[in-house]
Amino acid sequence: MSAKTEAEKLARVRLNFFACHKSDWLLRLMDLYGGAAELLKRPPAEIAAEGGVLFDTAAKLAAQTKEADPEKELLAAEKAGVAVLTALDEGYPELLKKIYDPPLVIYVRGELKPVPAAAIVGTRKATPYGLRTAARLAGELAASGVAVASGLARGIDTAAHQAAVEAGGVTWAALGSGLNDIYPGENKRLAARIVEKGGALISEFPMDKGALPANFPRRNRIISGLSLATVVVEGGFESGALITARFALDQGREVLAVPGPVDSPMSRGPNYFLKNGAYLAENAGDIVACFPPEYLFGLKPGAAEAVNSPSEAALKALSPDALEAYKVIAAAEEGLNADELTARLAWQVQRTAAALFELEVSSLLVSRGGRYCRSA
Repeated sequence: MSAKTEAEKLARVRLNFFACHKSDWLLRLMDLYGGAAELLKRPPAEIAAEGGVLFDTAAKLAAQTKEADPEKELLAAEKAGVAVLTALDEGYPELLKKIYDPPLVIYVRGELKPVPAAAIVGTRKATPYGLRTAARLAGELAASGVAVASGLARGIDTAAHQAAVEAGGVTWAALGSGLNDIYPGENKRLAARIVEKGGALISEFPMDKGALPANFPRRNRIISGLSLATVVVEGGFESGALITARFALDQGREVLAVPGPVDSPMSRGPNYFLKNGAYLAENAGDIVACFPPEYLFGLKPGAAEAVNSPSEAALKALSPDALEAYKVIAAAEEGLNADELTARLAWQVQRTAAALFELEVSSLLVSRGGRYCRSA
């Protein structure tokens, strides 16, 4: 890295001590003046006059960045085993560069592998159904070679990270605090496991920055920005998961949702998105199907088939009749119509019809021209 580039990186790290509150207008000012280093040379009056910001804001920018010590910050990160990346660095994620207001700086503990990623997000007040579904989706994605992005929060986020780790896959956790202050505290061990298993912890906040409420909405745009698709599992209208989904839409990424019971407050968010055009996410195959074709080459051989296969949990949830009917249909290369299935099973018509109805409701079968086939 040239001396000029190094100076610009240090300037961005310095600016980030203020940019963690705002970045879109700072990026605009950087563009106006030709970089962070040039911006920091300008007096507040000039920035206010030419940059379209209040003088008080420009004065605060000057005061706070003057107090920052980027060399000390980089040394602290190095001692903690954390990489500090700007858009000038090779390891800064390409997808993150493309969002409306990419972070000036990201701190990374672990490895951001060049693999396709999907975000799984939801409420901290998750139901057993939500936790179970988040874990299943994350496990399927991780096993297929897709990185699972989330926010390390309690509830859905935790379930998704844990399942990805247990599946032997990669998961990325974007934090609303600096990497010296893992939040929530009970997930410190999980955070360590994420890194140990080849994943990464990511933050745009300086190393010692504590977790503040205002940090988390900004953290959410990073979760969606790293991902090709965002899946909302559970959350009420006030949930931060809905903020993440809206960021994804603004960033031109796909949004999927898991349908939930209509009488559950935690289903309001995902059901709202489904009613307004979001894709339905029943399995990892639904998620991978939203990826642009060029990103599918990074998946493991046979991943498309694997993620679309019914999970063991889905099959265990079936009644004995439905499971037996499924096995017979799955073994038939061209599928079977209802009469053929009835004959092979030697059942009454009503019994066959009940089993087929259960399999269709469970999305394990599709009907094509009157013939039933596996949905996978």
